Amino acid sequence: MSTPVVPTKGNLIAIKKSLELARGGFDLLDRKRNILIREMMLLIKHASTIQDEIDKTYKRAYKALQKASITLGICEEIAGTVPIDDNLKVSYRSVMGVEIPIVSLVEDKKSTIPFGLYNSNSMLDEAYRRFIEVKHLTANLSEIENSVYRLADAISKTQKRANALKNIVIPRFEENVKFISDALDEKDREDFSRLKVIKRRKK
Repeated sequence: MSTPVVPTKGNLIAIKKSLELARGGFDLLDRKRNILIREMMLLIKHASTIQDEIDKTYKRAYKALQKASITLGICEEIAGTVPIDDNLKVSYRSVMGVEIPIVSLVEDKKSTIPFGLYNSNSMLDEAYRRFIEVKHLTANLSEIENSVYRLADAISKTQKRANALKNIVIPRFEENVKFISDALDEKDREDFSRLKVIKRRKK
């Protein structure tokens, strides 16, 4: 139960200012929510495209690896020559106050296929290149999926705040403004009537 508001002109001015701020806050939150939703929908569409590309690239990579295995046998020793990859970098950008990750793979420009020509063939080279491609696509997809999760969380929180302003705070301020305005109008009418009575008595 809310505390009764004292119907004074000072309170009326203060509550009207608060009401104006609440309405402005709701408009900002609504705009923020729409921008975040638009950003998230674009990312979801992009994620679907990348996932399709990953699936196709994986198929090509495994097909090439299968052919290499047929011609070279089990490629376990050759696979051991591939260095451990630790070149994943993560930075952030802000979308309406939401921190969105930027995942990148910093490749060494001098890097080449790590195994020699003597113990490999073109099929193994093709498999290696395809798996490198999958690595980049997967990093891109992880960036998008993490961004979508963060945006969805921010949209949910923004929606809750906007709903609280729209359904609770703003109606309460409007109710208080009406109550004080009605009370002051009634007081003005009483004062006017009292003045008329006083004038009549004086006459």
